[in-house]
Amino acid sequence: MTSKEALLEQCILFVHDKLAIIETIMTENHKALQQESKSSAGDKHETGRAMLHLEMEKASQQLEVAKQMQETLNRIQLNVASEKIKLGSLIATDQGDYFLSISAGELTVDGKYYYAVSPSSPIGALLIGKEKGSIVTWGAKAIKILSIS
Repeated sequence: MTSKEALLEQCILFVHDKLAIIETIMTENHKALQQESKSSAGDKHETGRAMLHLEMEKASQQLEVAKQMQETLNRIQLNVASEKIKLGSLIATDQGDYFLSISAGELTVDGKYYYAVSPSSPIGALLIGKEKGSIVTWGAKAIKILSIS
C-alpha cells in the first residue's frame, strides 16, 4: 500500500468514525426527546425539549459536513498523475508534508507525519494548482514545494 493509499484510508476511517459518533448522538437525542414528551408539561419541560431540538439541529449540521467530507474523498483519484497540486496530491515541502483531501489533521504513515488538509482550508487554498519548486507564503513563512505525487 502506498503512502497516498494509506492516507486516504485513514481519512475514510476519520469520516466513518465521525459519522458513527454523530449518528449515536442523534439516536440518543431522539430517545431523550421521546422521553421528554412523556414528562409533565411546564417551563422545565419546554426548556428541555428546546435544548434537545438545538442539539439535534447541531448534530444534523455536523452530519451534513461529514457527508460532504465523504463526497470529497470519493472524488479523489490516486492513480491520476499531475504536475500541479490537486485533490488527492501528496505534497512534500521544506516545512512538512501535506495530503490534499479533507481537514483530518495530522496523520501518520510508516512513522512519517502528514497533514491532511482540505482544498478550502487556508493552506490548501495556497497549495492547490502550484507546481514543484513553487514557493507559497504562509504567515511569515516561505514554504517551498519539493515534490508532488
